[in-house]
Amino acid sequence: MARIYVASSWRNPHQPGVVEMLRARNHAVYDFRNPPNKSGFSWQQVNGSGAPSVDEYRKMLAHPIAASGYLSDFRAMEWADTCILVLPCGRSAHLEAGWFAGRGKRVIILTRDGEEPELMALMAQHICGSMAEVLDALTDAAVAA
Repeated sequence: MARIYVASSWRNPHQPGVVEMLRARNHAVYDFRNPPNKSGFSWQQVNGSGAPSVDEYRKMLAHPIAASGYLSDFRAMEWADTCILVLPCGRSAHLEAGWFAGRGKRVIILTRDGEEPELMALMAQHICGSMAEVLDALTDAAVAA
């Protein structure tokens, strides 16, 4: 059983299914949309407008709701031994995956045909095109351990 941090985007319609399938295979999974402490974070909670100025951006990051969301996600990153980066996703998810790689933790990328390639994906131990491949990568890692 792996402890998995699923890094993705609120806009990615595949993220909930990935979480569900991993849990069905008895993996412990952190779901940023539905964290255990019920502090799921969305930018709309701290700013209802579109693109903020730099000063507004700094204020948004300092907002207590943003700080709570960050802390929830970061503690889950520390807890997890594996990051599954579910594409397409944004900058935060890529920062999270980079943090995992920098800490020497396992990174698995789940992508699909047509996604723009990314050179730094070479940090990942596996690049998978399906959930079956992700599950195989997790099984291979468990056997190796």
